Amino acid sequence: MSTVALAQDLGIESTSELKQHLAPHLGRNGALRVDASQVGRVHTAAIQVLCAFVLARRQAGHATVFDDATDTFRDAARLLGVLQTLGLDATPDKSNSVENVA
Repeated sequence: MSTVALAQDLGIESTSELKQHLAPHLGRNGALRVDASQVGRVHTAAIQVLCAFVLARRQAGHATVFDDATDTFRDAARLLGVLQTLGLDATPDKSNSVENVA
């Protein structure tokens, strides 16, 4: 499985760069992992680019999986109602986290 990493700053001013960064992976065969572990800032426009990317890959029969999405990234996807489109759960699996121990 190939991996493409997202930048820390996915503000509106970076959407053209994001689109160019993702373009070579659009037709890549097989599953693609998108590393969202560094995203600290994300704008609606970047989420729109990512949704279009995921949907285009899905239509071509290729899976796209987001890996280690930050809370910032996950919250933006949740607020915009695209968790399912991006294949993200509403909340990350924290079953092994100390915070979940009663």
